[in-house]
Amino acid sequence: MVENERKLRVGGSPLLVPEFVAVHAWVAIIGALALVAGNIVGSIVVPGHDWIADTVSDLAAGRYEIIQDVTLYAFAAALICLSLAAAHLHDGSRAWSVLVYTLVLLALCVTIIAARNEYGDGDKEGIVIHIYVVYALGALFITAFSILGFRGHRFGRGVIVSSRVSAIIWLIGTPVFFNLPTSIDGAFERFLGIVAVIWCIIFAMAMRRWSFHHG
Repeated sequence: MVENERKLRVGGSPLLVPEFVAVHAWVAIIGALALVAGNIVGSIVVPGHDWIADTVSDLAAGRYEIIQDVTLYAFAAALICLSLAAAHLHDGSRAWSVLVYTLVLLALCVTIIAARNEYGDGDKEGIVIHIYVVYALGALFITAFSILGFRGHRFGRGVIVSSRVSAIIWLIGTPVFFNLPTSIDGAFERFLGIVAVIWCIIFAMAMRRWSFHHG
């Protein structure tokens, strides 16, 4: 019993379990890549789909909605896994707690987008919430990017730079997206999405690497 308690504490802090971080990091990476794969497959399979004009939400509705919906759920799982790994590697700051909860809320937003086939496109049935969820998604991603950009020094310069660049791109790009004509907003949305996916993968890999070096 005493021996086990010693193993659970290192310098007064909970024991770091690299394997726990690694599993969640890999799931996060796979989930992020699945989102990209689903978008590519959906764009090919859905008849008449225009990836420049049509958004991801358009792919998540209609006859072939299951393709994009499943990969959106996979991305939500990726965000949950990022939050669990980040919580395990908590640095004790309030900002890091906000990051953990922000990732959870992002997963919730993505799940709502996948589950609810209402996109504020003139449909009067039910409550129109899609646009508000998208607003929240933008604000939450910018928050996550910014926090890691200023609190992620232990993970290396690459994480800091990628987080700050992502924050700047989304801070500028989000209002631009909402004011673009519908003939090109699909391509711009995909650009912002790729930025988020790359950030998730970089963050996941950095947490896995750091945990094995310090565990």
